[in-house]
Amino acid sequence: MAAAIAKGWVGQWEEMLFFDPDSDRARKLAEDLGGEAVESNGRLAERADVVLLAVKPGALRQAAGELAGAESVISILGATSLEDVQAAFPNAEVGRIMPNVAVEVGAGVLCIAGEFSSEVREKLNVLGSVVEMPDSQFDVATAVIACSPAYFALVAEALTDAGASAGMDEKLAEKLVVEAAAGTGSLMQVRRPADVRISVTSPGGSTEAGLDALDREGVRTAFQAAVRASLERMRG
Repeated sequence: MAAAIAKGWVGQWEEMLFFDPDSDRARKLAEDLGGEAVESNGRLAERADVVLLAVKPGALRQAAGELAGAESVISILGATSLEDVQAAFPNAEVGRIMPNVAVEVGAGVLCIAGEFSSEVREKLNVLGSVVEMPDSQFDVATAVIACSPAYFALVAEALTDAGASAGMDEKLAEKLVVEAAAGTGSLMQVRRPADVRISVTSPGGSTEAGLDALDREGVRTAFQAAVRASLERMRG
């Protein structure tokens, strides 16, 4: 996710710095995006105006010790409260965001909580739609927005496979499905999803037949189960 944010921020900062214990990964990202890989978290804290914290939750304390000099920290740690991050960085301005992978192309959704300077807020807006919410709701937001691109992609894969099985060229089927998904996403920004579904579903028509089949297979229930499973994993 940190890489996706970095890609969305290309050209937005005077300079981007990268550190990863896997130095090759940091170096490659820096080369790809025109930034610089640094040798340690300590060096990152010395030079960066804002630190994007992207470590495993269990590594928070260690990372905080190495980044003790950071003045502004943005956490994208899953299942780690804003309060915990603030406690780890008591001398820094701390904010928490939960983005999804579409930030890479400036079309993401970012839930935010905590302290952000006007400059950081401006940079977050570049990544997509920004929604402020209580930190207590971040786990649910993660299950709904951060996991859902994988579910949408799975639907696109399944429709592509179905089109190919029915005789269409697979690449053409994928192109059509992706374009239809992108257009429907834009439409649902101005019309409620339920209204879009109803408007497409003529009584006795082919869409109704397809939706009936999805209901028989328990698709809606399956997606609800997916959200519950994600929440259980985060809270476990």
